[in-house]
Amino acid sequence: MKRKITRRTMKFIMFAVILGLLFPTWTPSIKGYENSISVLKQIELNGSKHEVLIRGNDRENPAIIFVHGGPGCPEIAYVRKYQGFLEQNFTIIQYDQRGSGKSYHFTEDYSNLSISLLVDDLLALTDYIRNELKKDKVILAGHSFGSVVGIKAAYRAPEKYIGYLGIGQVGDFWAGELEALEYCLLQAKTQKNRLDINAIEARRESILNHREEFPRNFVWKYGGGARLINEKRDLALGLLFSPEYNYFDAIRYAAGLFKSDKTLWQEIRQSNLPEEVPELKIPCYFVSGNYDYLTPIENANNYLKSIIAPKKEFIVFEDSAHFPQFEEKEKFFDLMNELNNSWK
Repeated sequence: MKRKITRRTMKFIMFAVILGLLFPTWTPSIKGYENSISVLKQIELNGSKHEVLIRGNDRENPAIIFVHGGPGCPEIAYVRKYQGFLEQNFTIIQYDQRGSGKSYHFTEDYSNLSISLLVDDLLALTDYIRNELKKDKVILAGHSFGSVVGIKAAYRAPEKYIGYLGIGQVGDFWAGELEALEYCLLQAKTQKNRLDINAIEARRESILNHREEFPRNFVWKYGGGARLINEKRDLALGLLFSPEYNYFDAIRYAAGLFKSDKTLWQEIRQSNLPEEVPELKIPCYFVSGNYDYLTPIENANNYLKSIIAPKKEFIVFEDSAHFPQFEEKEKFFDLMNELNNSWK
């Protein structure tokens, strides 16, 4: 009897895994609104197929393109959990960047993957969305690594955008790494954790000499990653159970993360956005969580101070860390409504 149960269990598990690998993905419809839009599909941008999620209660509403972080960490698998408020008054566009998530293809050559190419893709996506939704301009929001891609797109083609939001904005990369070190060192000293104090301090020379970035595990340990959400759990549950991803997509997510991380981090280390993007010709807003030390808050503020823009503002979400748009989603919704009204 035990053997039969075991065999049946194994068959069931195998069936579930196969089903999970093959089931077609989709995004739930938005009910009760005649002009709503809920689309999950692949489109071709600059010769590479990209996964795009478009959702909103009314497709006539202003459109926001969100550029995800990482590199290689798309959010389509779980982002609906946090953008329901935004969908009321905006059409939200999320996409998996080239070589990431559902936009990763095992047969594709990614030897030319670069930040500049991701900017090209974003500009092509922007044109697609403007045509698809009949918009002259859209709002652009870049988060974390996505703020590198996003602000460069806004710099290159300001005529396509109403305004730019840098959420957890990257600035002077190495200055940010040093700020993260000082924060974690202070936390370790407060907790009298001698092992961490020594390990953190040992990283200072590498950062000062621009050899190696500060380890993210210390930032997460000391509350500089997320405070009000469990982002890692959200991602895991999304990859396993959301209708937008199947198990094969989860495998692609892991492969794309490895490839993007390996290919793009060296370029990130060599970047200095205050020198590369010294001005914007559109309104510019940086939104930082008060406890963000993955893309440290003061470094972002210093960058904004140096930017020349027709209008700029630094906005702090007091209870958040690296994900203010998720950790305080209602406050972020209110902010977007306020900014949208100011642009009319």
